[in-house]
Amino acid sequence: MNTFELKIIACDRVFFEGECESLTFPAYDGQMQILANHAPMTTAIEVGDVRFKPKDGDWQVAICSDGLLRCGHNKVNIIVYSAERPEEIDAFRAEAALERAKEKLQQKQSIIEYHVSSASLSRAMARLQGKNRYLGIK
Repeated sequence: MNTFELKIIACDRVFFEGECESLTFPAYDGQMQILANHAPMTTAIEVGDVRFKPKDGDWQVAICSDGLLRCGHNKVNIIVYSAERPEEIDAFRAEAALERAKEKLQQKQSIIEYHVSSASLSRAMARLQGKNRYLGIK
């Protein structure tokens, strides 16, 4: 099968770098997929599950924050604030972050603080849902 070069970069590390056959990611208007020789594009990634299939490997999952994706010349670069495998997620920390975000959203805030709290809530929910979905933990 044809492949393309994928690089997923988070703030703290290069999450993945290598040849891939397929990539699925959450976009503003739904899930999008990239295969080899995709047309050049730049788009935003929403908070959620980024799934990719490395060459001669099984599907892998990254629970990502929002970020940017750039595709061109058979290379895909993804830059996100955070990217974690489901098994790396600490459910207790994610649950605590979810509760903090919910509490902050109930307080009177400026519009900027509201958007920061809303993004924190989305990240915490995505982390918990990803851990539950891929590891079967309730």
